[in-house]
Amino acid sequence: MNKLVIEGLREKWPVTPGINGKEERLNSAVLVMLILVDEEYHFVFQKRAANIRQPGEICFPGGRFDPKKDVGFRETAIRETSEELGVAKEKIRVIGMLDTIIAPMGTTVDAFLGTVDVGGVHDLRISSQEVAKVFTVPVAFFEDIEPEAYEIYFVAHPSFTNHTGAEVISFPAKELGLSERYWKPWGNAPYNVYVYRVAGEIIWGITARLIRDVISKIKTLSVQQGDRVGRELAD
Repeated sequence: MNKLVIEGLREKWPVTPGINGKEERLNSAVLVMLILVDEEYHFVFQKRAANIRQPGEICFPGGRFDPKKDVGFRETAIRETSEELGVAKEKIRVIGMLDTIIAPMGTTVDAFLGTVDVGGVHDLRISSQEVAKVFTVPVAFFEDIEPEAYEIYFVAHPSFTNHTGAEVISFPAKELGLSERYWKPWGNAPYNVYVYRVAGEIIWGITARLIRDVISKIKTLSVQQGDRVGRELAD
């Protein structure tokens, strides 16, 4: 490496850091969808159809990033929402991006908060192949409650048992001369799982994390606005 390379790095270095190893994971995007109901914004949730992965779970519209169809993750979220709920893309207005979730099971989720210009859920043309039902809950409902919090634990395994019952060494720690602690399963990392009980449904996992993120941002904004109003009154 010479000085010319260093100067090139200075000029082209990304302003915003990315996620190391993101290309090794399953990358998806969702739209945390809001619609106006009686002058109050509601989250729009969908229950996954029985014939697809994670059947019966409550989620926001979204899906896997497809480089053949999508320029970026924002486009993934809009495309999937349009396909699953029959919403015209021009009716979707993205407010902004939420914090990216790196799920311990190997998935990254880039989420976007957005409003959809429809009269109500009755205006949606739901894809029965992917969605069993759709329902809404006022955003204010989640502002007044805290989710239940639980913990699961993840252990790193240097081997696994295949379909024949044989052990397969996937990480040869002993051969690499690493410490004996890595020859067998190690670690016991906790991961918080949040749960909301709403309208007879359980909302948990990534969807609950996204709700929690939105509510946190709303409350932070409310405090900032209150402080600004207080300063203006004082002046």
